[in-house]
Amino acid sequence: MSTQDLVPSPVGPVDVEQAEAALVERYPRLVRIAYLVLPPTLGRNRRVLTAHALVQRSLPRRRVPGPAVPAARLAEDAVDPGYAYVRGEVLRQALIAGLPLRWRALPRRAQFPPLLPQVWGLRVFPRVGGADELALDQRLSTLSGPGRAAYVLRGLERQGDPEVLRVLVAAGVTDPASALAEADALDATEADAVMAGGGGEGRGGDAGGLGGAGGARGMGAPGGAGGPDSRAARVGEQGGPGRAGSPGRADELGRLADAWTSGEGPGPAGESGVPGGAGGAGGAAGAGGAGGAAGAGGAAGAGGAGQPVGVDGGDRGGRVRRSARFSGAALLESPEFDPCSLQARPTDLLRRRQHARAALVAVAALVVCGTLLGLPGDGWGRNGAAPSYARNPAAEAALDPGAVKRVSAAAWPGSTRQDFSVWPARGGLTQDRPLLRRALAVWARPGLSVRSSATPGTPVGPPMGPPQLLFAGVVDGARVVLFHDGLRAVRYAEPTAGTAGAALDFARTDAADSVGSAALVLSRSSGNVRYLTAPWVRETAVRDLLAPEKEPWPLARDAYGVTEPVPSPAQAKDCVRWNSLQVRDGSGTRLLTDLGELAPARLLWGPPAAPADATGKEAREAWARTACQLTAVRAHGVRSVNAWRFAHQPLPEGAGRGTWVCTRAETWRGTGSRVLAQFLVPSPKAPAALAARSEGSPACGVREPRVLAGVLWQAPGGGWYVLAAGGPDFASLEVSGGVEGRSEGPVLAVKAKAGARADLDGVLRDGTRVAALR
Repeated sequence: MSTQDLVPSPVGPVDVEQAEAALVERYPRLVRIAYLVLPPTLGRNRRVLTAHALVQRSLPRRRVPGPAVPAARLAEDAVDPGYAYVRGEVLRQALIAGLPLRWRALPRRAQFPPLLPQVWGLRVFPRVGGADELALDQRLSTLSGPGRAAYVLRGLERQGDPEVLRVLVAAGVTDPASALAEADALDATEADAVMAGGGGEGRGGDAGGLGGAGGARGMGAPGGAGGPDSRAARVGEQGGPGRAGSPGRADELGRLADAWTSGEGPGPAGESGVPGGAGGAGGAAGAGGAGGAAGAGGAAGAGGAGQPVGVDGGDRGGRVRRSARFSGAALLESPEFDPCSLQARPTDLLRRRQHARAALVAVAALVVCGTLLGLPGDGWGRNGAAPSYARNPAAEAALDPGAVKRVSAAAWPGSTRQDFSVWPARGGLTQDRPLLRRALAVWARPGLSVRSSATPGTPVGPPMGPPQLLFAGVVDGARVVLFHDGLRAVRYAEPTAGTAGAALDFARTDAADSVGSAALVLSRSSGNVRYLTAPWVRETAVRDLLAPEKEPWPLARDAYGVTEPVPSPAQAKDCVRWNSLQVRDGSGTRLLTDLGELAPARLLWGPPAAPADATGKEAREAWARTACQLTAVRAHGVRSVNAWRFAHQPLPEGAGRGTWVCTRAETWRGTGSRVLAQFLVPSPKAPAALAARSEGSPACGVREPRVLAGVLWQAPGGGWYVLAAGGPDFASLEVSGGVEGRSEGPVLAVKAKAGARADLDGVLRDGTRVAALR
């Protein structure tokens, strides 16, 4: 029969109350159907809970329409419309639950573990059956979901094949004929098992009849081959809930015998259709098979069912298949497949304890996070920038653009101090409250899109109170705001076209004097730098440190004190020039250089105890040969750099006179100073050679002005020498290791080989031994 000939229409309209009544009345049967159709791979615990969940979710939400007069059905297919609808929904969901989850398909509700019912701390499963139930469950697991549904409908629900096809089509099965074929194949497998266990002719035996006689236990076998240990006979035995000797078992055997012989009639011409024997249960004497005088049954047992005489093999095979079908259906009624009569066992206790501890930790973390998020306050305050933990008057005032400090331009001439605290607020946007509000908000809490930088040792937190406004205006296509809070200089910049791509820079400027606060970097663009100079700066100029003989050229400023752009050495890739900012105030001329920070560094020359601005001829000549070494202290929070000559040394082979220079870079934070020892050959154009470097050393400073360094030098004649020099406090120097030598006084020259390495130390006049700078 083709599925196209079927009409997969509902049996009639169904009300919600009618469906609910059918569900409650037939609940155990519906759960059993769902349990059997669900894939065994789910496991018995989840399979039980899923079966209950599917049945409980099968109730319709509203009246289900259908034909007022349902189509004619066979007697075996006539079911209550409410029950038919609910059963169809259970089958449809059970088939969906058996589908695997796929990446490209939306998951269905039935494919997830059920929300209800839930059993905590226990695993529930049906009662364990015998070997026949286990074998049937294994055979069902080999079928597809539609195949199991067809087998259950035909075996458990006693539906005819046309109705099975209709129900499968209504449940969404695309190929119901294949599902029915799978069920037929399973029936054939069971028939083969029955024939293998009891398919003999039934002739011979002590009873003298064609039908086999049951043993003393009352267990017969089809075909006369039965015995107490025959497993094939048990397929017929276990059709009902009882076992051998029980009324349910006797009724099931009688039903199977009736099914075996019903509708057969006579066999082919000339053959008898009398059955070989039909035994009763509990009789005083059994009935023997046909063809013999009398078949002796057990004393109180059930006679065997023999093969009818004259029935050919084809009829017998068909009857065996029908018997196997009804036998499998009887097993479907067993407690093994009853998800309403359950047993309970505990879950994995050790794993449950571990999960409980992990859940407790997670709950504690959530409580802590919720407490932090629920602290008093309404988030970001009226300016949209203050975090909830900063809800105090000082923090709110720090984010209020109206509370920003503005110093008058007439304040600094009469002040007793000259530093950033007396800088006036300058620029064309000092009254732009939205700009100041954005700058303060980003300062308080810069987002992920803000490019932020800070010199080492500079805190980057929000202001402690209303900061001082130094500048607000448009510079090189960006809106720039400069603040100072007594400890730091803060620069905020945003594009004029919008607020995306904002930048925030911090620099430490505490204890700045009139020279340390003479200028701040306002903008860097296209390799150029602009400075904002202090109001007491009278003139600005640019001097190239690498050209000591060249005069500085003037650097123009606007009315706000913003200089014209000048090429910056901080962004240069090579050292062909080093532009420094030369400023003149009321007390003298200063030399400043850009080292990639907001505050330019001051350049000095002279002994650590009395350094001076590097504006003299000797200082310019020394800096011209050592300026390229300033890249070693770039972006390090440097406040000032002092260089001084600590030794002169006559060179071997009459090569002239060498000079030893020590360069020390002091930081704003007071720690992390860097010291460089450099050797200068007599040629005025040759750059200095780096002999040693150290970080955090007190050498070459006010506390410890002495320094000792050495270098491997090649004379113009080709010879190699180890040259070393120390400060005036050294009485003798000594090298060891790859080169051996000693000298009296603060300088040393020992002949060596190319690539030689040696250890250098010296002895001070008080006898203290000092190692070389490293």
